Amino acid sequence: MLPKNILVTGGAGYIGSHTALQLLQEGFHVVVVDNLVNSSEVAIKRVAELAGCAGKNLAFHRVDLRDRESLNEVFNSTKFDAVIHFAGLKAVGESVQKPLLYYNNNLIGTITLLETMSAHGCKNLIFSSSATVYGWPKQVPCTEEFPLSAANPYGRTKLVIEDICRDIQNIDANWKIILLRYFNPVGAHPSGYIGEDPHGIPNNLMPYIQQVAVGRRPSLTVFGTDYNTKDGTGVRDYIHIMDLADGHIAALRKLFHDPKIGCEVYNLGTGKEQQCLKWLQHLRKPVERKSLW
Repeated sequence: MLPKNILVTGGAGYIGSHTALQLLQEGFHVVVVDNLVNSSEVAIKRVAELAGCAGKNLAFHRVDLRDRESLNEVFNSTKFDAVIHFAGLKAVGESVQKPLLYYNNNLIGTITLLETMSAHGCKNLIFSSSATVYGWPKQVPCTEEFPLSAANPYGRTKLVIEDICRDIQNIDANWKIILLRYFNPVGAHPSGYIGEDPHGIPNNLMPYIQQVAVGRRPSLTVFGTDYNTKDGTGVRDYIHIMDLADGHIAALRKLFHDPKIGCEVYNLGTGKEQQCLKWLQHLRKPVERKSLW
């Protein structure tokens, strides 16, 4: 059987690059498209190096998903067996300040991708969704059956895309779609050669800690001191990036081998809460702590 060709959108990003590496090591051929707005082509080069001999099975195209002509050229060059869709803007705070940017990028980019997939007869999709679609759940841990809502434009784009996926699968049974709702990815490949390195100010705790640890930033501010938690700070469900990447491999294999898939949803997390301050135990820089209120 010939190796399967997988298109990875946003594959130069944090989750996309780790998943692309795992795909290569599992014997898949991988084509990455990324507009490099919040990532670097260096990550692609490092993925190829880490993959060793399998690195020859990696190709990269700098393409924005909203560029229909360029995306169509990518599909003309390779017959894809499935798409893993990571590409999208993801900063919650920025989405509140620039909602039109997020609706334009995330929604139009996804619609263009789905239309192009359909035109080329590729109807196997894994979508990178988010636990933000649960809004503010009344209890934790969340399960896939919880009510859906969104507290910000970023979360709403994820909800709308999920609805689009359900709608197209309802009218065309040839579509097989898995929606993966992530909690909080952290960590890096064991080599340390790829990891999370966002442009500008980090939006997540772990890259902030890393930038303070290496001296890129002078201190870390932990917001919130009066939450109903053990130490008064916020808690998160953190999942290691390599476990998250493996989750995509498992979803892909299910997509190929389970004929009963329609549009299915899976949470990817540990189900265990971790206090934010726990991650600072080995940090030797000053920590400023204050309340948002």
